[in-house]
Amino acid sequence: MKFEKHFPTERLKPYIKYFVVSENELENEYKVFPSSGLVIGFQYKGKLANIKDNTVTKLSSAGITGITDGYKVFKNSAEIGTILVYFTEIGFTHFASHPANELFNLSLSLDDIFDKNCITEVEERLAITNTDKLRIKIVEQFLVSQLKDIQTDKLIIEAVKLIYQSNGTIRIKELNEKLFISQSPFEKRFRKVVGTTAKKFASIVRFNAVLDNLSETKTLTEICYENNFFDQAHFIKDFKQFTGDTPENFKRFL
Repeated sequence: MKFEKHFPTERLKPYIKYFVVSENELENEYKVFPSSGLVIGFQYKGKLANIKDNTVTKLSSAGITGITDGYKVFKNSAEIGTILVYFTEIGFTHFASHPANELFNLSLSLDDIFDKNCITEVEERLAITNTDKLRIKIVEQFLVSQLKDIQTDKLIIEAVKLIYQSNGTIRIKELNEKLFISQSPFEKRFRKVVGTTAKKFASIVRFNAVLDNLSETKTLTEICYENNFFDQAHFIKDFKQFTGDTPENFKRFL
């Protein structure tokens, strides 16, 4: 199995965290936990499916997954190869005219977001390319061609920064006060740019902080209170929603 990170060119750095070249020779079923940005995938070989409530849905070979508030289960065919594009928290809106929140909890074909002919051309070029470097270059060229000349919402960037600084524990009221903006216009801007509400985004950031803590020697009680959970019951409920498992079971397999 291969999972290699590649970093974008200077032009794309504000919008793309990194690319991943992922390959697997074996058929595999796996969970993907919520992350703080949208993700595009181009399968240059093999097929991918989504599994929900025991129903298998085949996915398009070029697709996008919005921010989610729970885990997703995917199944790949044998001999699969994928280029993944991980957007920064504000990155997606610089390429598409769709508000990011319209993709919340969805996995869609890229044809629904971008011109179908452009996507077909990228897929055809990827299919006949045999080096990772060239595959990344093809995807970068596509992204640059879609890049819109719009201003970055600096207030939302600042909001994202404050949420990260608190590991997702900052209250939205406090966030509004620090940014000198009332809740309603702030929420509207945040959802459009980031892809979900500030509260939900903060809970995803907190969840990922908890995941980092689990590999340490701290007890689950310490992790629970350090991450500002009201009590153990809330901690377990949130964790289960994001992973489908209890923190105790999850920690056991680390």
